[in-house]
Amino acid sequence: MRFRVPQFIDIEDKIFGPFTFKEFVYLAGGAGLSYVLYKVLPIYLAILLILPVAALSLCLTFVKINNKPFLDILQSFFLYMFQSKLYIWTKEYKSSTKPKEETKKPEESKYAPKLTESRLKDVAWSLDVLDMKKK
Repeated sequence: MRFRVPQFIDIEDKIFGPFTFKEFVYLAGGAGLSYVLYKVLPIYLAILLILPVAALSLCLTFVKINNKPFLDILQSFFLYMFQSKLYIWTKEYKSSTKPKEETKKPEESKYAPKLTESRLKDVAWSLDVLDMKKK
């Protein structure tokens, strides 16, 4: 017996035209609040309050930053702003105020022994054996 496995379970359903339920609530809430402000307040004061409400409503509906909804970004912003922050400072000690003189490093030998793959395996095996003896 074969069963159908649901596909795209992480994508929200489009309920109201091209909008999901959440997007529709953001738009309807912003429009409703804008209408109430328009009816209750004088027009010059209402416009000053309607613009941010409409902008927030549109951002919540349409803006995604790094494939994350704007609500997550807004939440992270407020958590960062109002959460206590811990700054740790460590003092750096200076040895002297005079600039250090450059010391010449001895040149590395031109003929350094090369580590072959078989030698590397031998060293690894011997380290494993020593580790097993300690246990």
